[in-house]
Amino acid sequence: MNITAKYCHQEMEAYGSCVASNPSTWQHHCHELKVKVATCTSSHPVIRKIRSTCAKEFAEFERCLRENQATPASCKPHVLGFLGCAETVDLSGGEESKLESPVPQP
Repeated sequence: MNITAKYCHQEMEAYGSCVASNPSTWQHHCHELKVKVATCTSSHPVIRKIRSTCAKEFAEFERCLRENQATPASCKPHVLGFLGCAETVDLSGGEESKLESPVPQP
């Protein structure tokens, strides 16, 4: 999630605000913002790796949100499951380490 927030902060912020402001109709009112988050996250290799590795947990979270549109907070266990999985993904040697590595100084 930190990686998603790092590279897609504006999109996530707008989507989160929309969901919080529309607790019973967020699925409908926030769809365009959800698509923007998905577009942003699908374009980053590290995020793609996490979503691929944790696809089951992410699908369970999305299913919970669909089934509990009026009470999205009830999906907290599913969010925690996805986050737990994401933290186990090996990102060593991936794009993230290349992006975070300092440029060698002469």
